[in-house]
Amino acid sequence: MDFVRASGPGGQHVNKVSTAVHLRFDVINSPTLPERVRQRLIRLAGKRMDSQGFLHINASSHRTQHMNREDAKARLNELIQKARIRPKKRIKTKPTAASKRRILDSKNRKGLIKSLRGRVRDRGDE
Repeated sequence: MDFVRASGPGGQHVNKVSTAVHLRFDVINSPTLPERVRQRLIRLAGKRMDSQGFLHINASSHRTQHMNREDAKARLNELIQKARIRPKKRIKTKPTAASKRRILDSKNRKGLIKSLRGRVRDRGDE
């Protein structure tokens, strides 16, 4: 965990203190993560992962170093908790007879509407 100077407004004080937190977590070499969780965490992290297998989290939304540290830890914990959830397998289902009938009815209605869009014919009774 590194502390760096946060960007944005803050006056003279912002140039003196390093309140932003840059958290690095070694996902690849972490002994506490099971392999499946590790793979899901890498997929969830996306651009936050670097080529060495480190997950980077930047926290600078709070004004104090302590709050930013807690925010970074909470975000890492939240990401790991999401990775722990095993995704449900999708069970393929067939469309019901009623849904097939509804689709065909709507197609027929649209076809009828489109067929009525033709050129208006002269009635000839004038």
